[in-house]
Amino acid sequence: MSKYPEILHRRTVARSRLFRVEAVGLRFSNGAEVEYERLGGTSHGAVLIVAVDGQGRAQLIREYAAGTGRYELGLPKGRVEKDEPLLDAANRELQEEVGVAARRLEWLRSLSLAPGYLAHRTEVILAQDLYPSRLPGDEPEPIQVVPWALDDLEGLLAQEDFSEARSLAALYLARDHLRAREAR
Repeated sequence: MSKYPEILHRRTVARSRLFRVEAVGLRFSNGAEVEYERLGGTSHGAVLIVAVDGQGRAQLIREYAAGTGRYELGLPKGRVEKDEPLLDAANRELQEEVGVAARRLEWLRSLSLAPGYLAHRTEVILAQDLYPSRLPGDEPEPIQVVPWALDDLEGLLAQEDFSEARSLAALYLARDHLRAREAR
């Protein structure tokens, strides 16, 4: 796996307001040529925020998810606007969805979901030192905020309405990061 495949072509085969389906023709080092389809976003990236209050609770939100057709519990998240710094986007989304801002923001890592088909990456941000601050958001209805103790992720996994893999991974990343910081 030392050489990336040669890109023969890229073309958009379908587009919506949020997504772009792209056909990508590739030639592998052994000469095999394959055309893959992938779902590409039309945004400038996304943030997923683990906002932890002074009691060690992550600020989860419950909102309607059209993909599953039900209300889902997860972390606040959103698009990064053009030319918007990543941490500014995270703080803006916190204010829009949770009604708090953070004095301390830290990038933890980038996550992908189904990298064989999705070009999208989500940046996981840890937010601490929270204070009340609200900005108007684009949500069609008020979002319910559900504080959840980082020390009880197993209990969260038992919740039927908590199923988003990115939120689960981000919570474990943040919990372990904070534990390692405390151990130093």
